[in-house]
Amino acid sequence: MPTAADLARLLTASRRAVIFTGAGISTESGIPDFRSPGGVWSKMKPITFQEFVGSRAMRREAWTRVFNRTAGWTGAAPNAGHLAVARLVKEGPASAVITQNVDNLHHDAGTPPERVIELHGNASFAKCLECERRYEIEPLRPRWQADEDITCEACGGLIKTAVISFGQAMPETEMLRATEEARLCDLFIVLGSSLVVYPAASLPLTAKRNGARFVIVNREPTEQDEAAHLVLNAEIGPLMAETLALMRN
Repeated sequence: MPTAADLARLLTASRRAVIFTGAGISTESGIPDFRSPGGVWSKMKPITFQEFVGSRAMRREAWTRVFNRTAGWTGAAPNAGHLAVARLVKEGPASAVITQNVDNLHHDAGTPPERVIELHGNASFAKCLECERRYEIEPLRPRWQADEDITCEACGGLIKTAVISFGQAMPETEMLRATEEARLCDLFIVLGSSLVVYPAASLPLTAKRNGARFVIVNREPTEQDEAAHLVLNAEIGPLMAETLALMRN
């Protein structure tokens, strides 16, 4: 049965690893899973990008969810898994973290921001949909409380949280960066992703085609288990903490 020692050996031998994270790493911090049965989207209908742009009422609902923290995307603390990933990036051998999560926890754990590639955006701040000016969330609260349509002070465009919504185009720059990291790495480690959401789920297969070892750490089996060189069905935080300890011994 595969163990943390097997993962530690692969990381020790690696010269350029990539860490790819999904919801499973953050559920250990209390961030809810969104797509699984009983998850957020089974209880609350997502607001599509087209609905947000086309309807003031839907924008109002979207901002209400933000300020009431209905979706539960923010406010948690990083766990041992996030902290281990940060160490692997700062101390080696990981070159980058590619994440499907929007909870900002890799940043909070100390991973250098320039080494985090967020494929689905970030819920901790907002952006103008026209000029891309950044806005912090809390200063927008009085405008929501006054029932105003929240628009950009610079260009008048709609402001939306920086999360990539259903129906919204994936960020091109981030996808290009992620694909390049997958092509260049010699070890691609998936932490807590079911690998069903594309195009992100194609990245580990890209890495494998280019000669990288492919590892999956997830509590449940995934559709790509048969393609992986190593599969560990375990809690991510404890496993990654043990892996780091073994690498130092």
